[in-house]
Amino acid sequence: MVFTLSSILSFGQIKSNEAKLQLVRNATLVIDYAGKKILIDPMLSPKGAIDSWAGIAKNPTVELKMPVEEIVKDVDLVIVTHTHEDHFDKPASLALNKSTELIIQPADKDFFKKEGFINANVLQDEKVWNDIKITRVDGQHGTGEVLKQMGETSGFVLQAKNQPTVYLVGDTVLTENILNVIKKFNPDYIIVNSGGAMLRSFGNIPIILDEDQTMALIGASGKAKIIAVHMDALDHCFTTRTILKNKAEVLQITDDKLIIPEDGEIIKL
Repeated sequence: MVFTLSSILSFGQIKSNEAKLQLVRNATLVIDYAGKKILIDPMLSPKGAIDSWAGIAKNPTVELKMPVEEIVKDVDLVIVTHTHEDHFDKPASLALNKSTELIIQPADKDFFKKEGFINANVLQDEKVWNDIKITRVDGQHGTGEVLKQMGETSGFVLQAKNQPTVYLVGDTVLTENILNVIKKFNPDYIIVNSGGAMLRSFGNIPIILDEDQTMALIGASGKAKIIAVHMDALDHCFTTRTILKNKAEVLQITDDKLIIPEDGEIIKL
């Protein structure tokens, strides 16, 4: 059973050994895991601070539901899947203490050095951090010509004693590698970026999972519950929460299998 708690509560207030996840906005998450507060892909810009990527509206298209100070307070670790502006922006760089511990992919080493972070740790494969095993997984941020422009991206698997196994898929389309990771780790939760983002100049080809690819992933997900994020916050994401919910209803996928949190919502895992 999945429980939701009031989004008014800060993660500092509920931090414990019980695993909890809060969707901040888009792909920005706070995960309370094995007693540690882990911030994922912080995009902390105010509404409209970033230029449009689809010619529709400036990004992000919605405001944060909580103060930036609350999001970054008492953070133990930041995990960054890649450095596109919708996953790590300048306000995030400014808000975080430069001594904050980060886990990053190899391709982003120079970026974080330039940003002045002194504890940005490159993860090639896997490591144990404070009794949490973190495994990096290669993503594929599109197909064809657009993939050459999008660069490298990663997902991460979190494992710890008496904690659910969580697979953070990251910005990727559905690939055989993703399915193999699901088989290998048999996760309890899979967090998917399901916004169906597209760059019109490269045609109507998703660069992350859309509603159809999310449904295909669900079909191969085994026991895992799916938490779908990266929706309703950017002008180049064309799969909305409503579209995803409607697709799930047609396929008779229930709410306890596919969880679509609202911004600010806390989920007890």
